Amino acid sequence: MNQNLTVVTEFILVGFMDHPELRVPLFMLFFFMYFTTLVANIGIIILTKIDAQLHTPMYFFLRNLSIVDVGYSTSIAPKLLATFVEQGRIISFAECAAQFFFFGAFVTTEVCLLAVMAYDRFVAICNPLLYFVIMSKKFCTILVMGSYAGGIINSAIQASFIFRSTFCKLNVINHILCDGPPILKLSCSDTHVTHTVQFILSAIFGLSTFVTILVSYIAIAFAILRIHSAQGRYKAFSTCASHLTIVIIFFGTLIFMYMRPGSGFLMDEDKIISVFYSLVISLLNPLIYTLRNKDVKAACSRMLDRMTFLK
Repeated sequence: MNQNLTVVTEFILVGFMDHPELRVPLFMLFFFMYFTTLVANIGIIILTKIDAQLHTPMYFFLRNLSIVDVGYSTSIAPKLLATFVEQGRIISFAECAAQFFFFGAFVTTEVCLLAVMAYDRFVAICNPLLYFVIMSKKFCTILVMGSYAGGIINSAIQASFIFRSTFCKLNVINHILCDGPPILKLSCSDTHVTHTVQFILSAIFGLSTFVTILVSYIAIAFAILRIHSAQGRYKAFSTCASHLTIVIIFFGTLIFMYMRPGSGFLMDEDKIISVFYSLVISLLNPLIYTLRNKDVKAACSRMLDRMTFLK
């Protein structure tokens, strides 16, 4: 046994502190983004809960999407902001593992929820008469619980492989969070199996949900083309526009981020991409649904009217 082996018990998150000249503007930018993300998503959660006209499967899924957005932005933003204050945030081994687990679980859950929402739009447009029969409250709850379960299982398996690796001497994570690739770069043990498991699980969840979304939208496209009136086609497409926009942004970012060989990562590039899908997308989701959705805008107006009346 090597007596000089030093086992790492804590890590240092670099964040963006390798660019100290940007410390203040980046702190202000990320704080604003995180605060706005919380306000916007919590607003969606409250709105879809209290407004009776939004008690439909589509908005039940949207409420859970907002819960997930709050979760995974919160798993990153506070420690990211701390790196600007403390010029490098010390994070224990257990805290790092916990951050990886929760972030991975929420991201995977979001991917599954987007697939569920695509199926929901498929049923609504292709089988409108049977929509509320198929998308019953019980079935919707099962779909949502299955999404959370998939996220937890995927993240737990990946975390168990990554954090059973041996880390010695090197403990500086040149990233904004405890993510798989930058952590594995610090390992002094063989990580081939771990990289393979991570890639396979990402491919399974990514491809299965992507195929579900793709097939759903192909069926939706054919159904819309069969509608004779231009107004009818526009109305059908408008019910999918917000979800489709989010899917394109989210999956495009994740595919570029994770569906690459592990050795090809550039850390500065990945920091920017991680900020985009962890903070920017979670901010865009409620804004896209609010600005492009007549039902949500109408519900906002009703809630503001009630608040004005109470005054």
